[in-house]
Amino acid sequence: MSDTQSVAARQAVRVTVDDLTGAPIRDLLTGHHTEMAANSPADSMHALDLSALRDPAVTVWSAWADDELAGCGALKDLDARHGEIKSMRTAAGFTGRGVAATVLTHIVDEARRRGYTRLSLETGSGEYFAPARRLYLRHGFTECEPFADYVLDPYSQFFTLALAAGVSPERG
Repeated sequence: MSDTQSVAARQAVRVTVDDLTGAPIRDLLTGHHTEMAANSPADSMHALDLSALRDPAVTVWSAWADDELAGCGALKDLDARHGEIKSMRTAAGFTGRGVAATVLTHIVDEARRRGYTRLSLETGSGEYFAPARRLYLRHGFTECEPFADYVLDPYSQFFTLALAAGVSPERG
């Protein structure tokens, strides 16, 4: 996708806080959890289920193209200066259209608004997770050591982004 197409996709997608009560978001996240479990050993699968996503420390956003759910992502408060990206998912039919980049940019901007100085994430190390790793690297994330309660694991890769107030990854 060209930068122009990606910008056009982001302009057409509306990102909003989601209370997880709608069937489309519950179905997308349940499918996400199931697919993560299918692609990760049980002790290396860190996707949050619906119950864990309802924790007050977690904010979930859904991305909508008109009235169709296009994707989602979440931000978990680790402490006053550090947040973790969770549950990034693009709905079937929306891959390659800039939805994940839109949600990621929204989450990074929100992390800055909250005053975080660091945003981190864990994703899988296998080939299935390669598109996610490329997305994070394109948006300025760098590989890092495990954070929070994570431990070294051959099935996990960890990424972090140092945040400077008022600077989004696209505005540099």
